[in-house]
Amino acid sequence: MRVYKFGGASVKDAEAVRNLERVLRLTGVDDTFVVISAMGKTTNAMEEIVDSYFDDKKGMVEAVAEVYEFHLKIVENLFEDKDHAIFKSIAALFDELRGFLTWNKSPNYNFVYDQVVCYGELLSTVIISTYLNKTGIENTWLDVRNLIKTDSNYRDVKVDWDRTQKKVSKGLEKNKLYITQGFLGSDDNNFTTTLGREGSDYSAAIIAYCIDAASVTIWKDVPGVLNADPRHFQETRLLEKISYREAIELAFYGASVIHPKTLQPLQRKEIPLYVKSFLHPQDPGTMVGKGMGIEPEIPCFIVKKNQVLMKLSSLDFSFIVEDSIGELFKLLHDYRMKVDLIQNSAISFSVCVDNKFGKLEELLKNLEGKFKVVHYENVSLYTIRHFDTAAIESLENGREVLLEQRGKETVQLVVNQS
Repeated sequence: MRVYKFGGASVKDAEAVRNLERVLRLTGVDDTFVVISAMGKTTNAMEEIVDSYFDDKKGMVEAVAEVYEFHLKIVENLFEDKDHAIFKSIAALFDELRGFLTWNKSPNYNFVYDQVVCYGELLSTVIISTYLNKTGIENTWLDVRNLIKTDSNYRDVKVDWDRTQKKVSKGLEKNKLYITQGFLGSDDNNFTTTLGREGSDYSAAIIAYCIDAASVTIWKDVPGVLNADPRHFQETRLLEKISYREAIELAFYGASVIHPKTLQPLQRKEIPLYVKSFLHPQDPGTMVGKGMGIEPEIPCFIVKKNQVLMKLSSLDFSFIVEDSIGELFKLLHDYRMKVDLIQNSAISFSVCVDNKFGKLEELLKNLEGKFKVVHYENVSLYTIRHFDTAAIESLENGREVLLEQRGKETVQLVVNQS
């Protein structure tokens, strides 16, 4: 069995859903497990619902209505019969969502987030599964929350691999097409959990690992893995082949085309990963596999925006050594900071972090009692793999470089976004 993953851009509207059907007809549907994200920018819209739940109840009602109207228009475009059961299915999901928002008593933002945002994937897969059945592509809809089991660290969970393996491999039949959700799982209490933003790629890898899949294909709006994100860089080039190791390096540094956790389970079982265009499904795209290096070997550019650079030094000019560094990493862990770059000398320590959970102010107050702290918000972290002089100069041109770090194959620059 092979695993396909379709992201939000590939199912953003009715025409995109029809294109997904076309891709399946071109590539075949037997022995295929399809993982689908929320439609278009739905996850962003669901996050607004969560925020307004805590801050603006009136705005929350309006935000839910907007998401409903968005999906209703897609359904009306795909289904001419206005009495089709899909309309009741969609209404039932929104009734569930409104019900949760009414009776929930938990003040835990991350818990509420996972229970609400999940409806984006539930809606997209119910619509697409029903549409494919209508057009003659018989499929079985599965609730991935019954398959992928996790801990209860909402928004950033760890997978329980043993339980997930048993759940996923149970009851699958050959020559079938299965449709399920990306991004989601459930904990011991069967509350919904999420695997982190852009976690649908990881969902596909988890399922592939558990069923010993022949391959995984991630369908994108780009030709494959490029040497840079075309939204931020000009003159990008397609990488035709990448080794697991190189792809993991790129993902670790933040290449957006592949989720950082996706590659490890695939590498363990040597399952090839293809990244292809859903607009040109017969083009070869990029293959990620065992021991291929990178072809062609050219500089690869990665950028992470809206980062925070903190420069710390000891108050008494004493050395920052193992106990100090250990304390710093514990604080970064406690305040849930994602560390993207570290650099230290005898009396200073610099770290570039992602303030994903909004705890920077609390962390700074804690640090300022123990260290001299200078911090810069809204900086960009640029990483170049297989760098050369021209590649570095292209990034330094006209930018204020706050920090630079070089290795044999990789250079990283922290610069002011302005």
